Amino acid sequence: MKNFKLLFFAFLFSLPLIVKAEEIKIEDKTTELNFFTGMFDFSDDGKRSTLVGIQHQNEQLNRDTILGNLSPITGAIITADNAAYFYTGVQAEYTVGILNLTPSFAPGYYNQGDGKDLGHSLEFKSEVQVSLDLPTNNSQLGFSYNHISNASLGDKNPGANSYSFNFLKQF
Repeated sequence: MKNFKLLFFAFLFSLPLIVKAEEIKIEDKTTELNFFTGMFDFSDDGKRSTLVGIQHQNEQLNRDTILGNLSPITGAIITADNAAYFYTGVQAEYTVGILNLTPSFAPGYYNQGDGKDLGHSLEFKSEVQVSLDLPTNNSQLGFSYNHISNASLGDKNPGANSYSFNFLKQF
């Protein structure tokens, strides 16, 4: 719970910096940060837990491929039960009308803390995010769903289904 509170307050204190960066009007926006909070493993009544997280995307590393525009991502999720997931992977970006659709895949390291035992320290996160551009420059609000699983690498593979509300900001 201590780590969760620390991350939550770090997020709150970073909001003024986000607003300040907007006032500076940086012309070359190359970094996107995704701040999110939600429910870890909402489908398991016994082990569901609140989560907070942050994800980084460097837009200079985007590549147009036959699968769409792909870019690397790196992030961290911490739950109220002190479970932590640190990941790096790839995401695609698609625009459908006024919506931005962002599927991603990221392997990472999972530490159970006092939370759910997912069966292995190597876990894989598959996610889809839907977001809308905000009228303010380079910001989005979104909703995402993800599934974390070890692909049966461990003796057990219960998986975890999570959802979160996202605030994305380009710098």
